[in-house]
Amino acid sequence: MRLVDRHAEKLALQAVLDSVRAGMSDTLVLRGEPGIGKTALLDYAVECAADLQIVRMVAVESERALGFAAVHQLLVPLLPAVNRLPEPQERALRVAFGLVSGPPADPFLVGLAVLTLLSETARTRPVLCVIDDAQWLDAESADSLSFVARRLLADRIGMLFAIRETAEPEPRLQGLPDLRIAGLPEQDAYELLAIAVNRPFDADVGQRIVAETGGNPLAIIEGAGDLTTEQLRGQAPLPEPVPVGHRLEVLFARRVRELPADTQTLLLLAAADHPGPGDRLWRAAAALGILESAAVPAEVTGIVVFWPEVRFAHPLVRSAVYHAAAPCQRRETHRALAAACDPQLDAVSRAWHLAAATAGPDEGVAAQLEVAADQARSRGGYAAAAALLERTALLTPDDERRAERRLSAAQAHLLAGAVNRAEALLAEAATGLHDPLSTAQATLLKGRIGFHCGQVADAASALVCAARRLRPPDPRAARDALLSALEAAVFAGWAPSAPLLHEIARTARNLPPTGDPPDSAANLLLQGCTARVTGGYAAAVPALRRTVQAFLADEVDPDVALQRLELAAVSAADLLDDASAERLTTQWIDRARESGALARLAGALAFRSAFVDGPCGRLAAARTAESEAHDLAKVTGNPGIVPPTGAHTLLTLVLSGREAEARATAAAVAREAPGRGAAGEMAMAASFLGVLEISLGNYGSALECLDPAYTDDTPLVGTQALPDLVEAAVRAGRRDLAERALRRLEDRATATGTPLALGLLARSRALLATPAAARQEYEDALSLLGGTRAAPQLARAHLLYGEWLRRQRQRREARDQLRAALDMFDGMGLLCFAERARVELRATGERARKRAVETPEELTPQEAQIAALVSRGEANRAIAAQLFVSPSTVEYHLRKVFRKLGVTSRTQLAHRVIHERFGAPQSDPRLRASTGRRTPMTGIETR
Repeated sequence: MRLVDRHAEKLALQAVLDSVRAGMSDTLVLRGEPGIGKTALLDYAVECAADLQIVRMVAVESERALGFAAVHQLLVPLLPAVNRLPEPQERALRVAFGLVSGPPADPFLVGLAVLTLLSETARTRPVLCVIDDAQWLDAESADSLSFVARRLLADRIGMLFAIRETAEPEPRLQGLPDLRIAGLPEQDAYELLAIAVNRPFDADVGQRIVAETGGNPLAIIEGAGDLTTEQLRGQAPLPEPVPVGHRLEVLFARRVRELPADTQTLLLLAAADHPGPGDRLWRAAAALGILESAAVPAEVTGIVVFWPEVRFAHPLVRSAVYHAAAPCQRRETHRALAAACDPQLDAVSRAWHLAAATAGPDEGVAAQLEVAADQARSRGGYAAAAALLERTALLTPDDERRAERRLSAAQAHLLAGAVNRAEALLAEAATGLHDPLSTAQATLLKGRIGFHCGQVADAASALVCAARRLRPPDPRAARDALLSALEAAVFAGWAPSAPLLHEIARTARNLPPTGDPPDSAANLLLQGCTARVTGGYAAAVPALRRTVQAFLADEVDPDVALQRLELAAVSAADLLDDASAERLTTQWIDRARESGALARLAGALAFRSAFVDGPCGRLAAARTAESEAHDLAKVTGNPGIVPPTGAHTLLTLVLSGREAEARATAAAVAREAPGRGAAGEMAMAASFLGVLEISLGNYGSALECLDPAYTDDTPLVGTQALPDLVEAAVRAGRRDLAERALRRLEDRATATGTPLALGLLARSRALLATPAAARQEYEDALSLLGGTRAAPQLARAHLLYGEWLRRQRQRREARDQLRAALDMFDGMGLLCFAERARVELRATGERARKRAVETPEELTPQEAQIAALVSRGEANRAIAAQLFVSPSTVEYHLRKVFRKLGVTSRTQLAHRVIHERFGAPQSDPRLRASTGRRTPMTGIETR
């Protein structure tokens, strides 16, 4: 199709190509109605990109149920290079394409593999990826390609999508740079008409064609081409209406009907089959008695090419051919294609064709489709499995079996992230389920859907109900449901969930053997958490300690570990075991990275920010983790996993002294959380805000903030708030409340016995002690806290000790403590606490200058993260795999890091990052390399 006008569109496409040639990357989504010129613009871009490597594909409606089909079609020319990928990525891609068997491939790990493969290919010559008819992409391919498009930076890769505008836009491509393609302006449309007909025509006829087609180029060309000379001259009436937009399919269908019968059947076979080499097509055609010569009339018209591979002139032609055929013709076509499929190599395609060939319920075909769904699921094609299972249910004659298959489809949709569809199918299935196991699984799914949507209170209740029902037929599933219910209860709050928690404990006591050893990590975790409910904190400590050690031993089944490390890390933090909490969180992050479980990774990073890096005073690292968590939540299309203004963001804001932002975030949590029954999350946000009030000296307000955490006493938050509550109560003159909080802290610190717990206890005791005893308590607190990672708590101990010494009129000793506190607070960037220490220091008679505002955070969060990993000797490819970007992007950021920090070698970077930016020794576990090989720290790595 000749391009007339389209100057703005051409410039936009040239900008993508120029960016790629300049060493960067760019993406553009062309949106518009059928026939508006999207494909022609893609052709123009390809013609202009002769110096680039082109990988191109057209998505097909009939392939939407085949997971990763579009990605496979796109990457066929690059598959010989797959063995150069990092091993986890290579395995994920081969499993996704059905080349090898293995655990299901996570779509985002497949996306990382696609990104790495394209990036490696682009090292030799820039790459342009062209995806036409993107509205027909299978869900797994859409996830993977959208992931790639969002992670491109310095990769020399361009991505062009063309997508038909519909009432419901493809959500996976939302947010990418796009360009709406409209009809041609009147003068240009008139010019195109003159070119298309290439013969005289009446001006009024031309104006009517242009007006009725709305400037749609394909409608102008194809519609005018069908008009007679008399119609063009105005001597005969025009057809009513003139073909435009979706009516183009009618025009194409009429042309197809003018072809010989065998040619029409051959076209229908091509439209119904997978695009590409036509081996299966010709086998099916031969079975129907159709000769290869039947292809000639279709090729003469220019609507299709059969050699060297089947390719329709326009996507609308394929659609018109298929939908214009009678249902019985389509069924016969699919039946022939199914017979032409290899039962072993093409089992999924064969089952899908058989299903399309079946007019009514057929258990035999449904069973084959169910097997195909299992195969798709084993490759990580959860959306494909869901589509296959939905079709399976429709073909199932038995009502109850149909409901069970709908339940399976709903479970697959949830795994694929299609929560709304999962919920709708669950509702359809529920009325037909009668088997106890199936009804229990339906309840379990309801709980998981609720948890996924953030309805934590309802989710916890549904999960406990599911556990009760699952207890006899499937004890292990019942145990897992109980653990999931406990996770939901952490967000829902333990006080509001008290009856439910006791129900969890009762159900756990009566749980039959799960088949796992009694001391397995999952069993110990359930024992410890239920002991916390029934016997209190001290009674739970032995089991929770054993749980923590079991997970730290790193011998837990990977799937179990990935699912349960969150609750294990919460338990370690509740024990005030900061070392174990950090190690478990690192393990949680590493496992999520290795498996490509980006939703789990986002949650792990948010936890690290709020409960590991923040409490350790590593605010730059906390912001980096928080930024990556939000980025991953956005990339996965599920910002609800880690909301931008969630409670996890508060501690970093509080410690940084960003008062206005902290208060706004706390207010947002307070508004939003009640609707989800998330009292525990509200208590968490309030307790963090209490720390802000303490730093500002607003002790009465601090008590109001800390009271929900004390009253609710949810694990983690309830324990960590106790030292803050003691301090605020003492300073607010509420000695009674301070003593109650101290007694609870004494019980817990004595039970757990960690240095952090005992150090916080000593500091809290000092606040209530007599002058004779307070000094020793403060000294003990400094000694104990000095051996922990909790630098802000140590600095606060220096501050409190200095304040006490000043009030005891021991100014010289007070200055020493206050100077130590001020230096630590300033070094960590804890601005409000630093100002409090500065005021106290001035009160001793010493002039404490306010530290000049510096710009230590000149690195972006991703640059800081790359700098930290490089400083530990990580290779660029290993860093890329961890951060779900390409090695080229790592190199690009690393060059910027070198320039910003003024270093010229990896060794210099290591010293600068570790000692100056983070103030951490090189053995800091936060910077420990988790994957990949070691490389010499000399120069910028290029491979």
